[in-house]
Order: sequence, then C-alpha cells, then structure tokens
Amino acid sequence: MSDRGYRRPRPLSPLREHLRDTFWFAPTMGFVCVFVLWLGASAVDEEIVAVLQREEAYDELSSLIAFVQDAKTIVTTISSAMMTFIGVVFSISLVAVQMASGQLTPRVVRIFVRSRISKLTLTVFLATFLFSLLVLTSYESEADPRRVVSVPLLQSMLTLVLVGLSLLLFIVYVSATLRLLQVGPVVDRIARDSFRVLGRMPRGPGGPEGLGPETGRVVHEGRAGVLRDVNTARLVRAARRQDVVLRLIPRIGDFVVPGTPVLAVHGGAVPPRSRLRYTVSVGVERTLHQDLAFGLRQLSDIALRALSTSVNDPTTAVQCLDRIVQFLAAVVHLPLGTVHHRDRSGRVRLVQEGPGWEDLVDLAFEEIRWCVAGSPQVSRRLLAGLDDLLLLAPEERKQPLVRHRALLVQTVERAVPVAADREFALLPDRQGIG
Repeated sequence: MSDRGYRRPRPLSPLREHLRDTFWFAPTMGFVCVFVLWLGASAVDEEIVAVLQREEAYDELSSLIAFVQDAKTIVTTISSAMMTFIGVVFSISLVAVQMASGQLTPRVVRIFVRSRISKLTLTVFLATFLFSLLVLTSYESEADPRRVVSVPLLQSMLTLVLVGLSLLLFIVYVSATLRLLQVGPVVDRIARDSFRVLGRMPRGPGGPEGLGPETGRVVHEGRAGVLRDVNTARLVRAARRQDVVLRLIPRIGDFVVPGTPVLAVHGGAVPPRSRLRYTVSVGVERTLHQDLAFGLRQLSDIALRALSTSVNDPTTAVQCLDRIVQFLAAVVHLPLGTVHHRDRSGRVRLVQEGPGWEDLVDLAFEEIRWCVAGSPQVSRRLLAGLDDLLLLAPEERKQPLVRHRALLVQTVERAVPVAADREFALLPDRQGIG
C-alpha cells in the first residue's frame, strides 16, 4: 500500500463547502460589513465637522453642506432604484439558468449557486441599497454651520463608489451568466471542478483487510438523503481518541435512510455519539466536494440529453467526451478505490471506499455507448477516446477499455446494416467528423 499524495484533511473544509452551496451567507456578511463601514464613515464625517467648527472654518463647512445636499438627490435616487434594478437583473438571470438546465442538465444550476461572481454581485447590489438607506439617515435639516453635527461627505462618496462597483460587477455578471448558455464553458467548468476534487483527495490503495475484527457499527439517525461528504478530520480525531479504526460503509453519493449502517468500528468500542456528531453530511443531492464520480455523472448526463431524439445534438456529446477522456487520462495511473486516512502519528484511523478504475470507466462510457448507434460522429469520437486511453493505461487497467471498445463495435454493427456506413462509423476520429 502506498500513501503518497496524502493530504491531511482541513477541519473547516466541509463547512466551507456547505456555505458555498448557500446563497444567503455572502449577502449576510455583506450587510454586516456595510453596517460597520457606515459606522466608521459616520464617525469620520462627524470628526471633520468638529475639526472645522473648532477652527471656525464656517465658509468651508457651508460649502460642504451645499455639496452633500446636492449629493442627497443622487443618494435618494440610488436607494429608490436599486431594489428594482436587483429584481430585474436576477429575474433575467434565473430565466437564463432555467434555459441552461433544460438544454444541458438540471445539475448546472449548482454552478450558478456556487458561482463567486453571482454571490459577489448580489452582495454588492444589496450592500449599495442598504448603505444608501443608512446614509439618508445621516442627513440633517440643519443648514447652520455652527450648529450642524454631521455632514455625510465621506458617506456620500462611498455610496457613489459602491454604485460604480455595482455597474462594473453587472457587466462581469452578465458575461458570466451568458456563459451558462454555452456548452463549452459549462463542461469546462465541470471538468475543472472535478480536477479540484481529484487534487484534494488523499490517495492510497488498500482494502479493509488487516483492520481486525469488526467490533461495532454506527447507524444513520438523521434524515434520508444523499451522503454528500464526511468530516474526515473529526472522524480521524474521534478514532484516535478511542484507539480504533473506523470504516465508512456507504460511498460518497450513496442514498442513505435512517437506520442504515454508516460506520463500522474495528479494534475497540464505538466512540461516544458526541464525538461523531456532525461527521456525516446528508443532503438532497450530490456535490463535488468529495465525490470523485459526480463530475463524470454530470458530463454523461449532458451527453445523454444531447443524444436524445428530442434534442439530437451529437456535437455537444462529443464535447462531453473530450472532457471525459481528459479526466480518465488524468486518473489512469493514480491509485483508486479504498482510501486510508491517517492521524498525526501515521496510523490508519479511517478507511473510506471510493470508486475504482472500472467504476469510473463504466460511468463514463456505458450509457453513452447505448445511444451512439445512430450518431457516427459520437461513435468515432468514442473509439478515438478509447484508443487514446488504451495507449496510456497500464496493462492491468486495459481490460475495461477493451471491453467497452468491443461492445461499441458490436452495437454499431447491429444497428448499421450498410457495410460502408459501418466502416465510416467505426473509424476513430478525435473530432467526431472532422
């Protein structure tokens, strides 16, 4: 067993990923920051007025009062128009996302939800609206420079800065949202996310043998749903304190119901329930945080929808196959399957089952292969991809690729009666058809 490439899990990693799947956290933090910024700017404006009054610079203070009164009109316009602007922008965006989910796969909505530019844009828009309302409360009706307490000079300028930033982000946001309607950027984003998962995953082949007898099990007591991720740092810490080895029974992405065994204990008593709290996350759908196969699942879904009779878009399927082959080529030499998580002393504390090479190959090609009979463009690209992977794969990993290639040839031979058409459909081509 080799554990090269192992990375100790970061304790806050699951929390960070779960927050990225929400759309409320960033605006909430933006509200807090805006309120702090307003308090700071108000204090600075009051100090400016106090300094000018102490120096009896009433003419300069009168000029500032006149300036901010003119700026008040702009701030009032901003506060009244900003919410309308936000509603229009995000209504159009939701329509674009709905079109993308219908054209590609509903899983692309997750890209919009996790998009940093989407959250940043919404945060800045709402922050501008809130800040403008707070600034309006700072304006005074008093025009006498000797009696005025605060002149919201800095606050007005910051409002204008936020408006400028909002307009800039609006342009960037529209560009990013329009990319959701294009197949290429979407499949590229899925591929990049999959490579990030691959880079985060600890690698080390091995199996549960040698762990000792199983001495207990922990069942799932929460709601039914998909096993999205596990807090490996917390599980390793709990196993180390109890001096046992824990084995995760379901795979990431499996659907679990209450009463399903999720952890097997080897070598001692079951850790206290308090130490295992918040170690297993169950949700309504899979995520790419720890799920190595989910990227391939999304690419396969897009390809299958493109090959359906209602859509009939083989070029999209070819683009998906490009990324599928790219991903498999990246993992062809990597150890897959069981992962061993170790504590700080190097002892195995958590064993986790992951997809093996054959699992990934079947997920990548099985369903697509069933749909290529009437699409020579896809069959040619699929053959070229299999041939490329056969050149890269070590001997022990060639068998699944050889099997899929033989089954693809049989599928085309059964579906295409004309010999010349069969020969054309079975000619490997990395572009499908030129």
